[in-house]
Amino acid sequence: MCLIAWNWQPGSALPLLVLANRDELYARPTLALHAWPCGRVLAGKDEQAGGTWLGLGHNGPRFRFAAITNFRDLSLVRPDAVSRGELVPEFLRSDESADAYLERLRPTAHSYNPFNLLVFDGTDLRGFESHSGRTVVCAPGVGAVSNAGFNTPWPKLLQLKQAVAKLASQEHPPMQQLLQLLADQTPVADADLPATGIGLERERALAPVFVRTPDYGTRASSVVSVHTRSADLLEQSFDAVGPTGLQQLSTSIPGAQTGFARSLHGN
Repeated sequence: MCLIAWNWQPGSALPLLVLANRDELYARPTLALHAWPCGRVLAGKDEQAGGTWLGLGHNGPRFRFAAITNFRDLSLVRPDAVSRGELVPEFLRSDESADAYLERLRPTAHSYNPFNLLVFDGTDLRGFESHSGRTVVCAPGVGAVSNAGFNTPWPKLLQLKQAVAKLASQEHPPMQQLLQLLADQTPVADADLPATGIGLERERALAPVFVRTPDYGTRASSVVSVHTRSADLLEQSFDAVGPTGLQQLSTSIPGAQTGFARSLHGN
């Protein structure tokens, strides 16, 4: 996952709305959004390492959400590191609060390559930056994270935040309309590019909201809408050629006792 934006409105009819793009090698085997056999997780799956980049879970009457991005610093990447993708399902299956989970994670965060983790326990929304060990208390409103620290003003992050903010006044913004915000391939001027040590051509290629190169790009665009007693997930998958399928899953409370309702659509 390389770009996540959210609108956090605790106490409202739509407490949490999340838009996210996962960028990855096209050759990496992946399962699209689905209900996991454990019955408590809705997520795609990285078939190479077994984890995921974004998912929704439940704990009794409360929904849980988590998503992860990598932190772009090639000097800190270790080939023998534990997969970061295992953190998302671990949190979703957990009964811990967001604060308790992140506090438990802190001492072992160095076991993974650098990451940013966003977690929601049904009450609180928190972020965690492994490179700094910092827990981020997400304030109500629009926020975002990409491949640097939370709310670092990269152009793609600012662009998506602004787009989400424009729709923030709508109580139920159409999910298809939200999905379109993640499809923007507008180039970024060289003067506005971050400098992360990957070279100018690569910075240019990775700068738009939606990324497409011959071997690497946006593999999934996701919209997660968490209401007071229901939640919806919409995911558009991509390969090197273009869109490969559209999946939609929904659940409701007291659905926590009966499992997730499922609605899948391909295209």
